[in-house]
Amino acid sequence: MPAADADAHPTVSAAQVRTAQMLIFITPALWSVNYLAARWAPGVIAPHALALGRWAVAALVLALFCRHELVAKRRHIAAEWKQLLVLGALGMWVCGAFVYIGGRSTTAINIGLLYSVSPVLVALASALWLHERLGPRQLVGVALALAGVAHILVKGEWAALGQLRINPGDAWIAIAVACWTAYSLLLRAWPSAFGPLARLTLVAAAGVVVLLPFTLWEALAWLPTELSWKSAGLVLATALLPGAGAYGAFSMMQRALGAARVSMVLYLGPLYSALIGWAVLGERIEAFHGLGALMILPGIWLATRR
Repeated sequence: MPAADADAHPTVSAAQVRTAQMLIFITPALWSVNYLAARWAPGVIAPHALALGRWAVAALVLALFCRHELVAKRRHIAAEWKQLLVLGALGMWVCGAFVYIGGRSTTAINIGLLYSVSPVLVALASALWLHERLGPRQLVGVALALAGVAHILVKGEWAALGQLRINPGDAWIAIAVACWTAYSLLLRAWPSAFGPLARLTLVAAAGVVVLLPFTLWEALAWLPTELSWKSAGLVLATALLPGAGAYGAFSMMQRALGAARVSMVLYLGPLYSALIGWAVLGERIEAFHGLGALMILPGIWLATRR
């Protein structure tokens, strides 16, 4: 997740800046495709198979753009392989397959809203673990955003909380959000000899290694995958749009505009997921979604500002 005090790269051109400004409004739509895939996948492709295919294709696409760096620094892979496996397990296994498992019983709207709180959790965990300063305004933002997430999880039924059962799909997404927080922190805490794109390529490849045994177990035990154009389309869509496309766009925006301005993407994400879930999947936007968003979005703004 972007750090609020980063600056734009001084050597970018005016055309790159204009492109990056357009990408601010396109990238959240790319990420939202992943939530659609999570809802379309059941009965077509198993969760681990989709995550494996997504990141295998994304790693190959990303490698085309950073192949020279990967070759030049290949000796450093041996020194970082343990870290790459941990990052791959958190970012590509849990934050990949678990989202698709959760999508079998929760809505794309819920997935988008719950995932939107991840920068707030990163800010809180950075204060606790990396000893970064968290002022009163950031603490208020953390409290607001977490209250909004809780409101969505209980579907606004606070009075009946004792008898309420949380949707299993929401629980899977909550685990994925927590692991995304750990993934983001470890990316910052662990130094790397590789640039962001090359490192992401290696992490994606490591994620494929972690996903492989779970995918085989899943296929043999309980969730077979059909070999069809639809399953192949889901793999390609998630690999190219919320995979290589969104991550590549985010890196370009950070370089051209600076992380503080790119943080607008975090605020647009829940809006896009709600609109796409409503327009494409016919999901209802409930009152508890609106109230939760009214707490989460200001919470993100407060918690990620300095």
